[in-house]
Amino acid sequence: MTGDGIVDTSEGRFHYLSRGNVGDPLVLCLHGFPDHPHSFLPMMEALADAGLHAVAPWMRGYAPSVLEGPYDVEQLGRDAVSIAAKLSPDDPVCIVGHDWGAVATYSALAEGPEHFRCAVTMAVPHMFAFVRNMRRYPAQLKRSWYMMFFQLPGIPERVVPARDFAMIDKLWRDWSPGYQLPDYERRLLMDCLAASMPAPINYYRAMTRPLSGIAERSSRVEAKQRHLAVPTLYLHGADDGCIGPNLGEGQERFFTKEFEAETYQGVGHFMPSEIPEVMARRVHGWQQRFPS
Repeated sequence: MTGDGIVDTSEGRFHYLSRGNVGDPLVLCLHGFPDHPHSFLPMMEALADAGLHAVAPWMRGYAPSVLEGPYDVEQLGRDAVSIAAKLSPDDPVCIVGHDWGAVATYSALAEGPEHFRCAVTMAVPHMFAFVRNMRRYPAQLKRSWYMMFFQLPGIPERVVPARDFAMIDKLWRDWSPGYQLPDYERRLLMDCLAASMPAPINYYRAMTRPLSGIAERSSRVEAKQRHLAVPTLYLHGADDGCIGPNLGEGQERFFTKEFEAETYQGVGHFMPSEIPEVMARRVHGWQQRFPS
């Protein structure tokens, strides 16, 4: 499991995949769970063909990048800011985040907005909208069963990798109905997860532990993320089995610059894998609207 490059930052060492020419406008792509940078490659190649330099790091907790925590939202944002600043110190970049990568993107826009010319987030809306809309759409609680399961001590560490990560196969099937992850890509993903456990599930535990600090952390994050001042495009699949499209309703109130949202029919959760060329065109188009 190797990448095309390594970036040493103040937050740790991150390995990354890269497509396009160094010196072209940078697009920083952040993956989610259960995923890794390879899922971005077709989209990254299309971005490179359009004259952009696309970079996708293994996120904190995903081998071969730094495995140690903390894994809280603020740390993920600092990681993204540090990578962007190191790879493009003179020009703000376009940041693209899918799933947990979207969560990290919102945090990065709050932590260091000057480093980003624009953002594209996929499949996970602004977390304030997500939490508020769960009250309006309680069916999301059933979709989010895995978040509660990951809070159990010790059990997820045994269940997730069992039978060659059968649970991960189920999540991909349920979240992107009708999409089949190619065998070679599946093997790369499962090998990455095997080398990374339990860090990927500790992202979810960091949301609730330690219990004594939840109110303080929530207040701190809310103060930072209530008014994000970077133009943002939000993309969601209509058939997403992980998070319903309606969970993003009203999120525009948390953005003070341009904000647009689009829903794609016949597409599930793993949008960069399912429709990479479409995603690349939207990222490129959005990026062109906001030259540095």
